[in-house]
Amino acid sequence: MTKEQIINAVEGAVEERGCFLVEVTLSKDNDIEIVIEKKEGVVDWEDCAAIDKVMHEAFDQDVEDYALTASSAGLDRPFKVAKQFIKAIGTKVDVWLKGGKKVKGMLKAHSEEAITVDETVIPFAQINSVRPYIEF
Repeated sequence: MTKEQIINAVEGAVEERGCFLVEVTLSKDNDIEIVIEKKEGVVDWEDCAAIDKVMHEAFDQDVEDYALTASSAGLDRPFKVAKQFIKAIGTKVDVWLKGGKKVKGMLKAHSEEAITVDETVIPFAQINSVRPYIEF
């Protein structure tokens, strides 16, 4: 099985659950990780179970010999896809810039080239990662 085959197998179920794919990884040992995010709200156990079920229907685990993890993008992981940035508009984020500087603020806008945090436009070329801000 290939990464593309996995994506094709789960895309419909992901959409049906009101989610979108963030990342699909396939290791050389057939360890598969499918990371999803909810368009609105948070990913729950039933969302992950639905992805698991679709994978087991599409690929015989005994034949393909794979290990599967279906999970939420979570608060501790950096944003990977544009839909995550769009969903986070209006919330606080932590932005780690190349060179080690960290910026914290309200995500105001997203484009293909940059994000706007508070009133500052930050080009993606200057960004290492962006994560949701976790307030304690």
